[in-house]
Amino acid sequence: MNEQIRADVGVFGGTGFYTLAKTAATVEVDTPWGAPSAPVTVAEFDSVRVAFLPRHGTDHRFPPHKVNYRANVDVMRRLGVRALISPFAAGSLRPEIRPGEFVVCDQVVDRTWGRPSTFYDEFESGPVHTPFAEPYDERLRRVVLDAAAEVGAAAHDGGTVVVINGPRFSSRAESRWHREAGWHVVNMTQAPEAALAAEAAIPFAGIALVTDYDAGLAEDPEVEPVTQEAVFAMFEANLDKVRRLLEAAVPKV
Repeated sequence: MNEQIRADVGVFGGTGFYTLAKTAATVEVDTPWGAPSAPVTVAEFDSVRVAFLPRHGTDHRFPPHKVNYRANVDVMRRLGVRALISPFAAGSLRPEIRPGEFVVCDQVVDRTWGRPSTFYDEFESGPVHTPFAEPYDERLRRVVLDAAAEVGAAAHDGGTVVVINGPRFSSRAESRWHREAGWHVVNMTQAPEAALAAEAAIPFAGIALVTDYDAGLAEDPEVEPVTQEAVFAMFEANLDKVRRLLEAAVPKV
């Protein structure tokens, strides 16, 4: 690939996060999996070239079960990124993890279905079973946690994200089940994104921005179940904090 359209770090944008930098070059990259969610833009952060792709599209046209995850990850692989950072909106399953805080996840549970979740639909050159015991790269997690401390953002070190299919939110019973299983936050897009990054051999970090308490907290009846409006409003209110975290983290990758 031409050196002019390579990048050092990739970033996926989630709910409400559709642009990364005011000055960026648009890059069109073809993949065998079809078109990615949107054209990639490449900008520089302290001489580090960052490729940005909003996973839902620039106008949020793709619901979580219709995102072309394979194309999105493959674009980053073709651009040559050495790390992939994935901010995402999440509901908290625990009272001590509060809206407005980050969780730098270390584990994922996939409860989705019907999504193409591997690059290996056929074993043309023999079996390929990718290790996935540690879905999130530990060195990259430390970079993000250090950056959070630098910008004064509250960030929990570790946590399991359970990924539901969406686009609906959880029932109270499902939310209680997830909490009782010991999981920490709930999201709709980290699977198969994390697994595909592992297959592509790209170190991956998932950063949950907590926007709500999912279906509510049994111990606090005043906490209302999540709504779409609440999620979008909370992410919008914290978008500048997400950008500052990324600006601090990217040069350290």
